[in-house]
Amino acid sequence: MRFNATQLLPIPTRRRRRRRGDKRKKMTGRAKRKPKSSQESGTGNGDLKKARTDESKAVATSEVDSEQREEIVQLYKLQMPEDLYHFWDFCKELCALKDSLGLQLVGPFDILAGAHKNSKNPQPNFHIHWRYLYDPPEFQTILLGSEDSQHHIGYYRDSPDSLPSFVGENEAKKGCTITQMGDNVFAAVLLCLLRRRKERGSKKAGGEALERLEAQLRDRAETLGLSLEQKTKDMKQRDKKVVTKTFHGAGIVVPVDKNDVGYRELPETDAGLKKILKAIAEARNDEERVKAFGPLQEMITFVQFANDECDYGMGYELGMDLFLFPQGYQATSANGLQPPEKEFVWGNSGGPPFQPQPRQPRPTLRALKKDS
Repeated sequence: MRFNATQLLPIPTRRRRRRRGDKRKKMTGRAKRKPKSSQESGTGNGDLKKARTDESKAVATSEVDSEQREEIVQLYKLQMPEDLYHFWDFCKELCALKDSLGLQLVGPFDILAGAHKNSKNPQPNFHIHWRYLYDPPEFQTILLGSEDSQHHIGYYRDSPDSLPSFVGENEAKKGCTITQMGDNVFAAVLLCLLRRRKERGSKKAGGEALERLEAQLRDRAETLGLSLEQKTKDMKQRDKKVVTKTFHGAGIVVPVDKNDVGYRELPETDAGLKKILKAIAEARNDEERVKAFGPLQEMITFVQFANDECDYGMGYELGMDLFLFPQGYQATSANGLQPPEKEFVWGNSGGPPFQPQPRQPRPTLRALKKDS
């Protein structure tokens, strides 16, 4: 599989970003690839997992029938991990965890519950179903938490033709950070339970209910052979393949071959890039905005050079960071440039590419509310 990072915006050869605190270097010359010593060039980052290889390998098949599975794949154009179906067997209702943990099952669980059949929209866009403001296309919401903080939990994939690399969480009201919670939904829910119990204290009301739920979660996970660790062996292996953390902190994995082709760093730190984007967004007039846009325009040129030399990961990183910056969409649009999320095609699954839709400037996008 080759990353299909198309020409990002209006890239030069190989000088890479050195992260030295928040101090910004003047961008002269071209970004360069990561040295082989810091990348696993022998195996390559192109070996994205197509199926679970560790604890989840021997997970038994759930009770969800093939017709429902095929419907989810058809609607989302994504393969779902077996733990999702097992968790539906475990809950059976969308609100099963609402009273105890404040969590509601959404996303593909809506399909399993048949909620999509009640939608007034005849052709809903499932790629933005329960997709929050900072959620990249790699992140698929499956559980909702607090509405106040817009807390939600979802699967994170490194490519659309691979199973999720981990389950993560984000609080959209607080920012774009994605925190890892384990490699399956049982582990993520158990982590939420342990947090809830710590907050309430063992003597508070509902403590016994949480203890029962914890015992049930642990028993079912053990029966299925699912790990309840927050950081599994597979996740640690993925960390070795991450080429850069990006603004969301979960990191991106791109194919890098034995010749170290596939990624080169941006010639700017995360902190420096944020300053550039902030200056663009806060420009008082067109003259200031054009001036502030200069450093970003130079990086865009670097991305074009990198694309010419098959280092598509550089454009992927810049596109992701622009997508995650609060005013990134407006900053690029205001200068007559295509927003990166409209141009960048996330991977190539062998079928219709998963192209994220332009985000609307509001906290959440809920394409499939049951009462809609």
